[in-house]
Amino acid sequence: MRVIRKYANRRLYDTSESRYVTLEDIKLLVINKEEFRVEDSKSGEDLTRNILLQIITEQENGHPASGNPMFSNQVLQQLIRFYGDSMQGTMSNYLEESINTFLEQQKALRDQMQTAMTATPMELMRRVAEQNMKIWQSFQPKAAKKDDE
Repeated sequence: MRVIRKYANRRLYDTSESRYVTLEDIKLLVINKEEFRVEDSKSGEDLTRNILLQIITEQENGHPASGNPMFSNQVLQQLIRFYGDSMQGTMSNYLEESINTFLEQQKALRDQMQTAMTATPMELMRRVAEQNMKIWQSFQPKAAKKDDE
């Protein structure tokens, strides 16, 4: 696991690459699904969550590369209302599972699109013909039984 140290001057140092990094670099670690931990250089306290929230804040506040905010004011207000509520833990689990489900569905859709896009026109026609043949064959025994009656 990659360790990033945060110094008192707010600079972040990647110990595995022996260089200072930015929040943008850490965002790329997240995007690339690389495991890392951000810790205070003196105390060793885990600051990963704080840094991740900082990245989200930058993205939400119109960082040029981020596009539109993901959370509306209404969504943010609703999330804030869950803090201290008896359902806070449940909401956390629900959000995590919902995001995981969304990501799985997104991957399945991308895989289907990739399969369709990589096929040649002849391959697509062959698949359609096979499906039509299966439908026709499933219809044939029913039609034969009607003729026998």
